[in-house]
Amino acid sequence: MSVENGRANRVAVVGGGSWGTALANAAACAGREVTIWLRDPASADRLQKTRDNTRYLPGIPLHDQVRATSDEVSLAGAGTVLVVTPAQTLREVLGQLGPHLGGAALVLCAKGIERGTDSFMSGVAAAVLPAATVAVLSGPSFATDVARGLPTAVTLACADGAEAARLAGLISGPAFRLYHTDDVRGVEIGGAGKNVLAIASGIVAGRGLGESARAALIARAFAELMRFSKAYGGRPETLMGLSGLGDLVLTASSPQSRNFAFGDRLGRGASPEKASGGKLAEGAFTAAALIDLARAKGVEMPVAEAVADVVSGASDVDRVVARLLARPLKGETE
Repeated sequence: MSVENGRANRVAVVGGGSWGTALANAAACAGREVTIWLRDPASADRLQKTRDNTRYLPGIPLHDQVRATSDEVSLAGAGTVLVVTPAQTLREVLGQLGPHLGGAALVLCAKGIERGTDSFMSGVAAAVLPAATVAVLSGPSFATDVARGLPTAVTLACADGAEAARLAGLISGPAFRLYHTDDVRGVEIGGAGKNVLAIASGIVAGRGLGESARAALIARAFAELMRFSKAYGGRPETLMGLSGLGDLVLTASSPQSRNFAFGDRLGRGASPEKASGGKLAEGAFTAAALIDLARAKGVEMPVAEAVADVVSGASDVDRVVARLLARPLKGETE
């Protein structure tokens, strides 16, 4: 095996949360040499020694082929880097680590839109590292399922279709199946938008409005996502797939979803600050940016707008529910 081929077989994961740890294990199960980078040296040292991410993924051993480190220089040997940091920190992290990434392909695993710039994650990466090959990973997946080796399927998108196929094959393993596409924008929209809409589903559950109401809301929320995606160049078949409908169904129907759980607590009367429960709900940060982008293209997203208003404190749950129910009746496909 040549040096270059050896590098192509090495994967780095940036971020030591539950999803980063799960993806590191999945890549190792696919036969790759994996380095997982954590910002905090003490946390990296503890994970390397104990082989158990007790804070984020307790009880699931770190794969033998995964090495934990806080050394930025160690990232230089990887041909592919999975960037698994929160959406709002992506720009900072890439700026810090960029000099050590060389020509590695970047796979962005955060689902969100950057506040302030209203940029999708691929746009943030292109601005910071314009020469990098950028892909995005999204789809219906809980970290615990992936880490335990339960069957999971997601989508990897790269503008270069051949590169998308290569990267999907690199990370796919016995139970972690990656489909590939060149529709980067469609995959990003599905991943970012469903987080916001899952909060709405949680609000309905927490307010005790019933399963009929929740099913109706999910269907109407998906219609919003389709309109938004069309306006921004995403393909309808992408939104109908794993990274759109698949991810929305999972995230909007399970208490395991941080966004659903956040919405559920809002529905039960918690303030946005208390509803977070100390856990990151990406949809809470994405909501305002999603609405900004929707308004810029004249796209109606009443469900997402209701979430943005509740999260920002501009309105409360009862008022936005009443507002949604008072909307004029129209044809279902309008």
